[in-house]
Amino acid sequence: MKLTTEAKQEIFEKHGLAKSKTDTGSPEAQIALFSKRINDLTDHLKVHRKDFSTRLGLLKLVGKRRRLLNYLQNNDIERYRAIIAELGIRK
Repeated sequence: MKLTTEAKQEIFEKHGLAKSKTDTGSPEAQIALFSKRINDLTDHLKVHRKDFSTRLGLLKLVGKRRRLLNYLQNNDIERYRAIIAELGIRK
């Protein structure tokens, strides 16, 4: 299911670095957006087990989120710990 513009703005407001609607480039905002999409796709795949193209997309999203988390961990460990705690992501 596609995220609406309002849902994306809400995610960017809540998790963005500058706490604004226009902060779409910070790693925290991108990680939060990827996490929302990952959760949606996971729910979809629980119902539609043989949807392999969606599964491939899910794996790509997980990889993108992992790379952003690694970047954040290497550059600013406090921001990394904050976003992990806020989203409930475990490594």
